[in-house]
Amino acid sequence: MKFILILFLSLFFSTKILGADTNSTVSSTVVTSTPGTANSPSVVVNNSNICKTAVAGAVQTQIFGISSGITVTDETCELLLLSSKLYQFQMKVGAVTLLASEPRVFDSLFNAGTYPPIYLNGESKIGNDARDAWLDNVHLMPEGSLIKARLLKEKENEIVIRKEDNHDLEKFLFMAMAMYIGMPILF
Repeated sequence: MKFILILFLSLFFSTKILGADTNSTVSSTVVTSTPGTANSPSVVVNNSNICKTAVAGAVQTQIFGISSGITVTDETCELLLLSSKLYQFQMKVGAVTLLASEPRVFDSLFNAGTYPPIYLNGESKIGNDARDAWLDNVHLMPEGSLIKARLLKEKENEIVIRKEDNHDLEKFLFMAMAMYIGMPILF
């Protein structure tokens, strides 16, 4: 307590002795404006069986602000969840068929010699029958499949080769007919 009293008195007398002027008035005006804030909404996804991910964002300028939040469906998660449920219900071929609709799984099964099941002309085929059906119906393979791309490229090359062979055959037949009639042809 003595310390506070001594401090107060020393400050009081030092301002009087040093001639500090206590009669001056300071006046100022401070204008402040709080900037707007765009807050991102809270998007909560608690259940792992939903296969959704939350995405939120906001942008704020000095004049305008906007925020939004959405959920994005994870298709691979849905595929795994549905396939797992089919497998739990003892529908193993259905589970594999569903998974094979994904190009990476399709390619993996095909390369391993475990050909994905196929339903064609009212009939389900598995094993080597499925392989033959897939090779005859390449257009039914899932988009993005490397095997589909390779088979289509091979088929395209085969068509080009056949066209070249047909062109050579046409030349041969034309020359044979010309020789038969006796017309000289210069190539």
